[in-house]
Amino acid sequence: MPQEIELKLALGPGAAEALPAHPRLAGLAPVREHLANTYYDAPAGDLERARVALRTRRTPDRWLQTLKTAGQGSGGLSTRGEWEWEIPGPALDREGLATLEPMQALGEEIRQALEPGFTTDFERTSWWLEGPEATIEVALDRGEVRAGERRAPIEELELELKAGEPTALWRLAEDIADTLALRPANTSKAARGAALRDGRWPLEDGPLPGEAAARFDRAITALDALADSGEKRFLGVARTALQSLADDNSLPAGQRDAARELATALDATPWLTPAFGRRSLALLAALHRR
Repeated sequence: MPQEIELKLALGPGAAEALPAHPRLAGLAPVREHLANTYYDAPAGDLERARVALRTRRTPDRWLQTLKTAGQGSGGLSTRGEWEWEIPGPALDREGLATLEPMQALGEEIRQALEPGFTTDFERTSWWLEGPEATIEVALDRGEVRAGERRAPIEELELELKAGEPTALWRLAEDIADTLALRPANTSKAARGAALRDGRWPLEDGPLPGEAAARFDRAITALDALADSGEKRFLGVARTALQSLADDNSLPAGQRDAARELATALDATPWLTPAFGRRSLALLAALHRR
């Protein structure tokens, strides 16, 4: 199965404008393109429940159709199945979908019921980084998600591993966070569009998970929901999840201190600063090494 390994980062004020001058990118020739995407699902939301995303994309010179599965990952880092192929125009290639295992599992009735649900429209500026340990595509996306009359801005950075070890993604993110405000982001453009369409955000209710990494993911997903909804209650959800890590005596003291600093930082204006990004990336990496 084809796989995509990437680290998704949400950007703070001014970070997108400053990114091209960062030492890791300065001097590299960027590629710029406009990407217009339409996402599909059945009326009952069968693809969303199965954690499958289906889109058609218009690039400057062709049409593409892409199917992605949720796969595994957290804290912005994901490994997922991805199938992409060229199509002759904007119409959905239903026959091509029928050959893919995730759609076969959903069945013919759902495949025939697929319809447009929401769109994303953004400018992508990308750089190709090649080094001895990894080859990474750095993609800066700026635009918006649209679902009916609802809108949410897209201002994010995706670091996609093309070859090498995933640890190289972390190191690059940490280098960028030295000077620019960013944070890990969990919620895909597809999930953001579905949330706007439905007026609800993908945040599980109920008690906090027991696993420390899952509690940190709860905090990150809450910050994603805050960004798109503007609902301040999500700031409280993130703070509660981080404070639970600060109070968890099973964690090393350094991790508890980092969680406490992040929880406290959420009371500041602005809270998304380079320091917040560095701490969140370091804590995320530490929790996933446990």
